[in-house]
Amino acid sequence: MSFTNDCVERQDLFGNCILFFGNCTCIFMTKSEAKIRIQKLKDQMADIDYHHYVLDEPIVSDAVRDSLKRELKSLEDQYPEFITSDSPTQRIGGRALGKFAKIKHSIPKYSLDDVFSFDEVLEFDARVKRFLELPAATDIAYTCELKIDGLNMTFIYEQGLFKKAVTRGDGIIGEDVTHTVKTVKSVPLKLKQPVDIEVGGEVYMPIKSFEALNKFAAKSGEALFANPRNAAAGTVRQLDPQVAASRDLQAFFYAVYSPTEKNITAQKDILEYLRALGFRVEQHFSLFKNIAAVKNFLVKADSLRASLDFQIDGVVIKVNDLNYQARLGRTAKCVRWAAAYKFAAEEVTTVVEDIQVQVGRTGVLTPVAHLKPVLVAGSTVSRATLHNEDEIKRLGVKIGDTVIIQKAGDVIPDIVKVLEKMRTGHERDFKMPKNCPVCGSAVTRVGAEVAHRCTNKNCYAQQREKLYHFVSRTAFDIDGLGPKIIDQLLDSDLIKDAADIFTLTKDDLEPLERFAEKSADNLLTAITKAKHIALAKFIFALGIRNIGEKTARDLSAHFTTLEKIKSADLAELLAVPEVGPIVAESIFEWFHDKNNLKFLDKLLANGIKIEKLSAALVGGKFKGQTFVLTGTLDSLSREAAKAKIIALGGETSESVSAKTSYVVAGANPGSKLAKAEKLGVKVLDEQEFLRLIK
Repeated sequence: MSFTNDCVERQDLFGNCILFFGNCTCIFMTKSEAKIRIQKLKDQMADIDYHHYVLDEPIVSDAVRDSLKRELKSLEDQYPEFITSDSPTQRIGGRALGKFAKIKHSIPKYSLDDVFSFDEVLEFDARVKRFLELPAATDIAYTCELKIDGLNMTFIYEQGLFKKAVTRGDGIIGEDVTHTVKTVKSVPLKLKQPVDIEVGGEVYMPIKSFEALNKFAAKSGEALFANPRNAAAGTVRQLDPQVAASRDLQAFFYAVYSPTEKNITAQKDILEYLRALGFRVEQHFSLFKNIAAVKNFLVKADSLRASLDFQIDGVVIKVNDLNYQARLGRTAKCVRWAAAYKFAAEEVTTVVEDIQVQVGRTGVLTPVAHLKPVLVAGSTVSRATLHNEDEIKRLGVKIGDTVIIQKAGDVIPDIVKVLEKMRTGHERDFKMPKNCPVCGSAVTRVGAEVAHRCTNKNCYAQQREKLYHFVSRTAFDIDGLGPKIIDQLLDSDLIKDAADIFTLTKDDLEPLERFAEKSADNLLTAITKAKHIALAKFIFALGIRNIGEKTARDLSAHFTTLEKIKSADLAELLAVPEVGPIVAESIFEWFHDKNNLKFLDKLLANGIKIEKLSAALVGGKFKGQTFVLTGTLDSLSREAAKAKIIALGGETSESVSAKTSYVVAGANPGSKLAKAEKLGVKVLDEQEFLRLIK
């Protein structure tokens, strides 16, 4: 087994050698270990494929299946002697269902090679040129089409009349589902020309129709469909065409299998020809003169997803020249002239290498899974939260398990399922420690709480986490004072608590590593600036248990001064909107703890000035309105914009819904803009937003 020179050797928690190269991380296995892992992967995928293609009852997402298949292919590439004919990598598709008449395809339906990054797209382009024996600098034109996440079908017409619809099946033999597909209104029963033709397309269910179908099923006590693709497949395979007719299926067409017009020489012309015949063609296809020009379309397609009424899972990239396509041909499984660019998966599989416990600022012990690094949703993930002991028991997670992890956008990844059939018997149970792993104090679980807590209020780990929270953007927002600098200050005994931050001098900072004269001056300037703080941010910075940003703002608006909050009794605290008994008790106890009161006095003595909330801002112009920010603003930061909105009585959110009042769109907005336009939410550009907050 050989590796490139840029790989770096490390060791995992079990002492295995890990080789890191680029975005890929491989655990080095012995030959016998690889053989066992390959068999486990094949067995797992066989089970997934049976549920997906035979029973129409998917048990995992396509992204999970892709993840397992990529690992299997990687291992088979390293150990080709273990490749067998029953491997999913050696099969074009799944077996057809047994209910309908079998139809042999006139032309086998081949798969597309999946690519997951633009680097892999460039590799595809390079392979095309090598096979065609063209210079690397040659421009090859490509068409790009949205990859509809539906049911791949073949449609047969005789003299322009619809005769038959056949599922893809295993690529060689499909099923006759003419009786249900005939009910799909976007499948033409008569073409505009009397031609004999066999075309390819995708039958799908629109998202709104899928949601309506599941809503009706829920009211009727019936099983819900997992996703629109599954709903479309289940509808097409109904024995009663009236059931299919009652559901809103649609179709797009994109291929001509036989024959084509002699004057058609390009892939783009095929799409135009289909349109001319009366077929429905998805409108976002484009022609590009070379592979470099494709990149922007891939980004644009990803951002389009939220605004479309159908699901897409990527972009199909095809060599435009049909003569080139014929020369490129196909391998045993895939065509050489096309590739399927898949959007960043939000679900993948990986291995739990260890479970360790973190201690938070309120003393809660949180188990964290340390994972074999894996690429998910566009970033490499090596850890996932397990929340608490009850969650571990619910999932049944063991150290050494192969698991499905889920990540959406910037959300911390979660483990959502254990693939128990991948177990070898060497997996180990996790047990929550009886003593704090940092300070050694007893760990307790109070009443019905799911959380385990360290009983030592002065636990070193808690103090560090409290300091990280205190200086964070949503609290005192001290620019340049991150966790690493906090650690330095603590380890150098320059600070004992957050109040000491405001007594630091240039002489304290300059001897520290990473600090020169200018960086020390910059940090001291940021600390001085932070001494003036809004009441809501000050309350949030204190790290009171059960108090988030929203509750801190509610307290600030209700009481307007710190003194009033300090002196409030439980009845007065319960009078604050959305403050219940548990939250009220947390606030009351915090402000009646003598150590906390000393800390407050110390902060004020060290120069903290809390800005009094004016009555005008309590019921500000944005009261009852919710804003969502997307893209980059030129004149102010995201945090500053949020602060302006909150100061005027508004709320901010990270997601767009029908209840959103405004979406503020800066440069390079993401999918939130498309969703806002789809929902009819008012969109403000930067200048409109600035006029509004003025």
